[in-house]
Amino acid sequence: NLPNFGLDENYTPIRTYQVCQVMEPNQNNWLRTSWIEKGDAQRIFVELKFTLRDCNSLPGVVGTCKETFNLYYQETDSEVGRNIRENQYVKIDTIAADESFTQGDLGERKMKLNTEVRIIGPLSRRGFYLAFQDVGACIALVSVKVYYKKCWSIIENLATFPDTVTGSEFSSLVEVEGTCVSDAEEEADNSPKMHCSAEGEWLVPIGKCICKAGFHQKGDACEPCGRGFYKSSSQDLQCSRCPAHSYNDREGSWRCDCEDGYYRGLSDPPSVACTRPPSAPQNLVYNINQTTVSLEWSPPADTGGRNDVTYRIMCRRCSWEPEECVACGGNVGYSPQQAGLVDTYVSVVDLLAHANYTFEVEAVNGVSDLSRTQRLFAAVSIATSQATPSQVSEVIKERVQQRSIQLSWQEPEQPNGVITEYEIKYYEKDQKDRIYSTVKSRSTSATVNNLKPSTAYVFQIRAFTAAGYGTYGPRLEVTTKEEASATIVSSEQNPVIIIAVVAVAGTIILVFMVFGFIIGRRYALAVKFPGTKTYIDPETYEDPNRAVHQFAKELDASCIKIERVIGAGEFGEVCSGRMKLPGKRDMSVAIKTLKVGYSEKQRRDFLCEASIMGQFDHPNVVHLEGVVTRGKPVMIVIEYMENCSLDAFLRKHDGQFTVIQLVGMLRGIAAGMRYLSDMGYVHRDLAARNVLVNSNLVCKVSDFGLSRVIDDDPEAVYTTTGGKIPVRWTAMEAIQYRKFTSASDVWSYGIVMWEVMSYGERPYWDMSNQDVIKAIEEGYRLPAPMDCPPGLHQLMLDCWQKDRADRPKFDQIVGILDKMIRNPNTLKTPVGTCTRPISPLLDQSTPDFTTFRSVGEWLEAIKMERYRDNFTAAGYSSLDSVARMSIEDVMSLGISLVGHQKKIMSSIQTMRAQMLHLHGTGIQV
Repeated sequence: NLPNFGLDENYTPIRTYQVCQVMEPNQNNWLRTSWIEKGDAQRIFVELKFTLRDCNSLPGVVGTCKETFNLYYQETDSEVGRNIRENQYVKIDTIAADESFTQGDLGERKMKLNTEVRIIGPLSRRGFYLAFQDVGACIALVSVKVYYKKCWSIIENLATFPDTVTGSEFSSLVEVEGTCVSDAEEEADNSPKMHCSAEGEWLVPIGKCICKAGFHQKGDACEPCGRGFYKSSSQDLQCSRCPAHSYNDREGSWRCDCEDGYYRGLSDPPSVACTRPPSAPQNLVYNINQTTVSLEWSPPADTGGRNDVTYRIMCRRCSWEPEECVACGGNVGYSPQQAGLVDTYVSVVDLLAHANYTFEVEAVNGVSDLSRTQRLFAAVSIATSQATPSQVSEVIKERVQQRSIQLSWQEPEQPNGVITEYEIKYYEKDQKDRIYSTVKSRSTSATVNNLKPSTAYVFQIRAFTAAGYGTYGPRLEVTTKEEASATIVSSEQNPVIIIAVVAVAGTIILVFMVFGFIIGRRYALAVKFPGTKTYIDPETYEDPNRAVHQFAKELDASCIKIERVIGAGEFGEVCSGRMKLPGKRDMSVAIKTLKVGYSEKQRRDFLCEASIMGQFDHPNVVHLEGVVTRGKPVMIVIEYMENCSLDAFLRKHDGQFTVIQLVGMLRGIAAGMRYLSDMGYVHRDLAARNVLVNSNLVCKVSDFGLSRVIDDDPEAVYTTTGGKIPVRWTAMEAIQYRKFTSASDVWSYGIVMWEVMSYGERPYWDMSNQDVIKAIEEGYRLPAPMDCPPGLHQLMLDCWQKDRADRPKFDQIVGILDKMIRNPNTLKTPVGTCTRPISPLLDQSTPDFTTFRSVGEWLEAIKMERYRDNFTAAGYSSLDSVARMSIEDVMSLGISLVGHQKKIMSSIQTMRAQMLHLHGTGIQV
């Protein structure tokens, strides 16, 4: 096997290793390479070039000639010497030639080269040997090429990826972290990565780098912004020219400096022009009324280039000598306020009488406090006149009788003249101040007579001078004493007269009550109390887009980043993502998108929900962040609720919460519904699936997409324009007569209570909608879920009263749940809001378990007959024994499905109640 020299196909001399001992039997010839260090390679390629002679062209060879040879390798951590032991080598393959040469070819000295490639791997040692075994062939080994593959370094998305050796398997991808080029940084939560394939190709780029503030991308590098340009954030794509009244004289700037006399506010972004403080307010005028001064002025001629101008008032009291002034101090009041005024007027009250004051009105904006220039303001000097006295602040009750009260008080701190008299105003506490009386006094005490015994009265006092009355002081509440004994009617008086007097008095009282009720109703309907917010149906707008933009904030689509799809809605996908508004921290949001190819009606219906949600602001109602209507896709952006829908959340965490925690969730839902009800909004689709839960277990009412207009087609009994009526959650009057009110929402809330206490079980189980409607009409109500306290179940029953007027209001429900949370013992006592409680266990539609003759019949009636053998094997042969079972007993039978456990226990509880109802004794419920 010594090297020989021959010619290749181009007649170029080459060195080869040859062997051709075909005439001798039992050949076993070996050739081994030197030790090859593999480096980082795990998968090695071996390319062989060789020639092989056709055995048929060799005369006289009988059965000993071969036309193949074997390829082996051995892994080692270092060189091991020259001794070859076959059992130390691993066979790679038997190599055969695609083309062999004959005697004629050999005579021409032209070899037909064969090329074969084999793969070794994965390798785990530092290096290896290759070995070639000949067992009787005529072969010449021309070349052996050993190599591995790698992905060559590249720059992609402003990230450098180094040379990377391929993986050990043919299908493996090696993930490689990229390094940002100079002056670049990783995009937030999106680090650059690529994957090196087994063939040495870069695949699947993920993430990217972006140029830092002050730099912009040019090709595969980040270059600094030039002089006069800046880039404030890595999120910006290009450098921008310096805004007005700013400059920079260096490269790579992230902001521009303000020119002299101009400033940038602390909250102003670098993209805002530099501004200056405003000039002084103009045309300051005043009006004085005793010790109250009203000031008015016009805005400054120069606002400094900003629109955040406000005003502040400086007040100084001056002596009659010039230049001797002091600050007015805290006794002076300002309406609406002293600083931060948006409007150009203010009233200054509680000034001293006959005093000199100087008022300065200064216009300020976001850079006023940064300026070192002299302040500019408008000023006026005023002398006050005689003032009314200040309040009588301290009133003492000296003596309290059945029909009189004696009071005393101190003179006001600022009488502002000679007090000639005091006025005492008083009225019954229950009457408030609608009807009141007054008493005058020239001293600091007075007795008020002709009062009612055992009655609470409220007193207020004010002082009078030549300048007029001051304001009433604080209220003092005093209750008169009880009468010692009641007046006894003489037996000699005519009983007929007494009866007539009583009848006339009763009639007069009744007339006044009816009249007062009618007037009160009319007044309540006519008056809109201040601060009350009322829901406005978007359907009343001729242009739905106007409703959307009135109630919902329009967002820039570039501020919203969709990260993943979390579900599908009626109109498109529901996604989670991030929202980053200018000047605010980014936040997690949920995004509802409108699918591609929508019709105008679908777009209107989709945005209708945003028009509804935008009117609500309550911690237990899902908050609308805004909408995107001027880009694609059209989006509704709401707050992100980490734990998604309440029903799925409860099923996932079955049995993991305390009763008080569940009541807390129900209290949150009720508070949200109370808010919606007070606004005059009817939800119509309240269910656990439409309640969302955040990471703090706060429950929020959501999903306002069900149409508020019921179809008038008599055939569409369960259909609205927004979909089918959810029968299992809907009150009977809403199903039958389409009367949706807050009372029907209360019915739905009762079903939500049942869902929560049963950890997301389906109401009415596998009953059909028609069966549910029929059962409810016949008086059936859902039984208490397993381990549900009686107080909570009674509240559910109150919510399911047939007459909607008998159902509790949401504010009552919130009050009851608050009491349960404060005093958990009330959970054990069924104290409802209705006077006619109904039993869900004794209705006609509920099976009468006392009529069953065997446990098997009972199991068949509740469709649990599959567990007949389980009960028999455990010895439960009678219904009496079954009625005494606990949840642990049910579980011990091998019934592992939670839904089946609950259904069996619910039936057992019903059975107990019926037995107690019939027999009164025997079983502890």
